[in-house]
Amino acid sequence: MNLVLLAFRLMCLAWLWPVTLLNGSHRSNKRRHKDVYLGENVKNKHGGRIDFKMKKSDSTKSLLIKSEQLLRIEDHDFAMRPGFGGAAIPVGIDVQVESIDSISEVNMDFTMTLYLRHYWQDDRLAFPSSSNRSRTFDARLVKKIWVPDVFFVHSKRSFIHDTTMENIMLRVYPDGNILYSVRITVTALCAMDFSSFPLDTQNCSLELESYAYNENDLMLYWKNGNDSLRTDEIVLSQFFIEEFHPSFGLAFYSSTGWYNRLYINFILRRHIFFFMLQTYFPTMLMVMLSWVSFWIDRRAVPARVSLGITTVLTMSTIITGVSASMPQVSYVKAVDIYLWASFLFVFLSVIEYAAVNYFTTVEEMKKLKRGKITDDFNATQNMAFDGCYHDNDIDLMPFQELPSTPNTDPSRAATSRNSTAEPTPSEGTRLRRKKSIKHNLSFIMSNSYMIDSYSRIIFPMTYLLFNIIYWSLYS
Repeated sequence: MNLVLLAFRLMCLAWLWPVTLLNGSHRSNKRRHKDVYLGENVKNKHGGRIDFKMKKSDSTKSLLIKSEQLLRIEDHDFAMRPGFGGAAIPVGIDVQVESIDSISEVNMDFTMTLYLRHYWQDDRLAFPSSSNRSRTFDARLVKKIWVPDVFFVHSKRSFIHDTTMENIMLRVYPDGNILYSVRITVTALCAMDFSSFPLDTQNCSLELESYAYNENDLMLYWKNGNDSLRTDEIVLSQFFIEEFHPSFGLAFYSSTGWYNRLYINFILRRHIFFFMLQTYFPTMLMVMLSWVSFWIDRRAVPARVSLGITTVLTMSTIITGVSASMPQVSYVKAVDIYLWASFLFVFLSVIEYAAVNYFTTVEEMKKLKRGKITDDFNATQNMAFDGCYHDNDIDLMPFQELPSTPNTDPSRAATSRNSTAEPTPSEGTRLRRKKSIKHNLSFIMSNSYMIDSYSRIIFPMTYLLFNIIYWSLYS
């Protein structure tokens, strides 16, 4: 019975074996056709180029992994500085100034774009190299290693450029020397002195310092001395750049100690031509325009008053415009001295006409009381150009002689008065009494037209002298 069952099983296997082989071959043919179909699709998708290594890992990814392994980044704690516990690590600095973007007098600051480069050695990043070639990386690797924490003292705003990627470069040499370069725009404070504005020269500086590491841990120094600071050709609208030079020093903080500090110093001299056109020339013209009233008839009240008020208001507008573009400082600037002195000249020209008009009125009232001017006298028609009356239009009454008393002998009285004084002068001489200041003022008040005549000379000469002194002091 067992033999019969065994024979039956063998017969079944022999019958099913060809069917299994047939199904296997059909399946392989179907897979082959599918591969060919996929290959044709890839060929059409990639423009006739068949990539037989699609499943292979990206070469740049494997290269990055090899670079991190080569630098042994995972084997060290880069939160600590190189040589921790030993001497201070020297970090060299050099700077290339790309541009000075703006200088603001109101905010007392400047904006500068520069390339800041750091040089130091970190033995933890040394790697073997047969060709002694360096490796260059971008900002992604910078975040995984230690870099100096340099910051800008007295900075208001700063940022690292990030178009199209962050402008950061890290270059590692086989012996562990590192170059770390960033492109930064910083706005920093500049303590400006406007006492000579706009004929001033400003000294500004950009200061670099380590934030966390004092001089016992990190030593900042200029990499190439005075050649560590380089500049492109910089042209500013309001300033000449006279000098760029680096310097160094120490800064002390009571809680943390002494820190190395580097200075980027530059001297700015202001262009004067802009302010000559906008401020000084208009001011000079307004002052000279106020002098025109000295040649206008003193009876032309509307003309002289309107001219004086116009020049005063124009000077006020110029002073307001200059003050609006300047910081509110507590000391007097050079431009303030010039503007207010010019305003004083314009104001005095208005006061001069007020005095002329007043004295003229007083003089006429006195003459009317004395009867020297007839009632039908027309002052407007008989006024000369220089403000004088015509002599033939004025009735001058002769002075009456003083009466002498009958008991007094004139010759005897003269002898008694001069008996204790000087001897009587000889014939042909004339006695003159020295005129006092009060007498001179009375003479000018009685001849008010002379005030305009003197003002035509005194005002221009005084203003010319003021300009000579001003420009000799501030130029």
